[in-house]
Amino acid sequence: MQQAQNIISFSTNQQLAEAATAEILRYAQQMIARSGKFKLVLAGGSTPNLIYQLLSQSQADWQNWWIFWGDERCLPVDDGERNSLMAKQAWLEKVAIPAAQVFPMPTEKGAAIAAADYQAIVAKYSPFDIVLLGMGEDGHTASLFPGHQHNVSELVHAVYNSPKPPSDRVSLSAKVLSEAREVLFLISGAGKQQAFKQWQQGADLPVAQIRPANGVKIYADNAALGLV
Repeated sequence: MQQAQNIISFSTNQQLAEAATAEILRYAQQMIARSGKFKLVLAGGSTPNLIYQLLSQSQADWQNWWIFWGDERCLPVDDGERNSLMAKQAWLEKVAIPAAQVFPMPTEKGAAIAAADYQAIVAKYSPFDIVLLGMGEDGHTASLFPGHQHNVSELVHAVYNSPKPPSDRVSLSAKVLSEAREVLFLISGAGKQQAFKQWQQGADLPVAQIRPANGVKIYADNAALGLV
């Protein structure tokens, strides 16, 4: 199946983050009206961090939000490099989402145990409503890296030998990410130009393996698209 794409460009990363925040809030309202809950999968990185700051200043029906992560580094819970700590400090500790509805990956237990624990959570709560994803300069997304092989039937992967430290991580699988109702890629910075071009040319990169039925949305700034 080819990956259908809807690419929306922005002059600045700030504009991208504002548009993504508005899309998340709009979709949350829609899903809560339909099903009583909104299930959001978070990403790490500077652009998501800006979105989380914007969400912390927003009004929403936080009691019905459910929060998950696309990937996490195997580090102590209070390590500043953890995606969960970033989201907590920028947003989650400032709004009234019930703690029982926030599901960080327990990667402090090690990749194998954390992946097994999170697989049970994913099996219970997927498909997710929106998945936020980034793209690395090598075309990786979440902690799915070029050249790594995983069991395609798994919902959650234990990841070893990451090309970026730390080497051990946990990641949702392409299968689970592709089952989300909406996949929103957030891509910013001139360093992403080459990988983005390769992606558009059909290279077999991890970003190309995320194939939801209704295609992916790509919010990219002009620097990433090579338009500046």
